[in-house]
Amino acid sequence: MTSLVLAGAPAATAERTARGLAITARGLTKSFGNNKVICGLDLHVPSGQFLAIVGRSGCGKSTFLPLLAGLEQPSGGDFWFDDGEPGAAPRDSVRVMFQEHRLLPWARVLGNVEVGLGADRSPPRAADRAVEALRAVDLEARARAWPSVLSGGQKQRVALARALVSRPRFLALDEPLGALDALTRIGMQRLIERVWLEQKFTAILVTHDVTEALMLADRIVLIENGTIALDTAIDLPRPRRRGSVELALLEERILRRLLREDIARAEYVI
Repeated sequence: MTSLVLAGAPAATAERTARGLAITARGLTKSFGNNKVICGLDLHVPSGQFLAIVGRSGCGKSTFLPLLAGLEQPSGGDFWFDDGEPGAAPRDSVRVMFQEHRLLPWARVLGNVEVGLGADRSPPRAADRAVEALRAVDLEARARAWPSVLSGGQKQRVALARALVSRPRFLALDEPLGALDALTRIGMQRLIERVWLEQKFTAILVTHDVTEALMLADRIVLIENGTIALDTAIDLPRPRRRGSVELALLEERILRRLLREDIARAEYVI
């Protein structure tokens, strides 16, 4: 299938002097047995860009992110960070935030955040850095609390603090807000945007929610059948206003492409 590329990275990204990792994938493939999920995918993400990946269930978007994060090995092709060796991510520069918070129930909030430091957990420096990360997500006051007493949104904020405590240069967000209620989700979107603007890491978000992608991303990539079918810049000023005409038009364009196959099937049935 031929990819339709509407735009590249917006100029605003190039103007943000970023500490994030640039990411490049060339001919990337991933198969599970005879099932090829990623099919020769090419993508470049500039340093500090916030990229959102959307697509139908089973399109390959949730397989692509673990490849970049080093959680899965590709079946073919290469990817690399900055100008490094293919597949070699700088140590402690990549972190992942999952849909499930995955907090340790036997550790307090502060201890859960310290886990994100890996081997670099020597006191008191580890505690200081964990407190700083909790402050960034507005949870410093709950440092001594147990995860069991936190709300769902607070648990995800702890998970975000754990991902940020090592100050990663690339943050992979694997549908991290999917289980939250609507108002909590909006609050988390604003928090993620604020922290990203402050820390200037590269972010890649996989989401089913097109509105969420439009609120957060500099650029949206639509994956269909393991390849990129749409690549469009979201060159709108921040903070973005929900319900604006500009966002509504972009959402209509992306949803029209996402739903095209369903509409074609419905017309055929009729």
